[in-house]
Amino acid sequence: MRKIIVCTFLTLDGVMQAPGGPDEDADRGFEYGGWQKPVSDDEVGTAIAGWYEHSDAMLLGRKTYEIFASYWPTADPGNPFTDRMNSMHKYVASRTLTSVEWRNSTLLEGDTVDAVLRLKASDGGDINVVGSGDLAQTLMRHGLVDEFRLTVHPVIIGTGKRLFADGAIPTALEPVSVSTTKGGTVVGVYRPNGKPGSDSY
Repeated sequence: MRKIIVCTFLTLDGVMQAPGGPDEDADRGFEYGGWQKPVSDDEVGTAIAGWYEHSDAMLLGRKTYEIFASYWPTADPGNPFTDRMNSMHKYVASRTLTSVEWRNSTLLEGDTVDAVLRLKASDGGDINVVGSGDLAQTLMRHGLVDEFRLTVHPVIIGTGKRLFADGAIPTALEPVSVSTTKGGTVVGVYRPNGKPGSDSY
């Protein structure tokens, strides 16, 4: 069974929107695109590279797919991620796209949840969900996420799309590994572990 792994960059207040550049996603008037680089460091890059060691595919929503497909095919070949991003298989969940042109991309057919269940049951390595907040929330609601790999950066934005938005399913998380980089970013790997408990002091 292949694992579905949500890989996401977050601000300290949980915003995931447009970490990579000012023009990445200005939806809902978001003004802070490109917030990640000023609060990142080499250790973050090393951790992210490790996220892909046992993964051979990505699962992307339409918006993230279009952002990636417009960048990575012509990205600097000296960037260690360029070949990896272009060579990995990309599965795209979209209700509006009719074709996908980026190399090694496949448009999922039919119901997204059913398609992901088929992917999980197929042969291959782990599948990383990168960005794709709406898709990630759909997968969480249906119990399809096996692991979260998160970088939580030392910056507060105050507005924007959040991975764990209102209506997220209450879930206990088992920490697999947690570390802090020299720049103060928390790199955490967590697995869903049933429902949250409650107690009193």
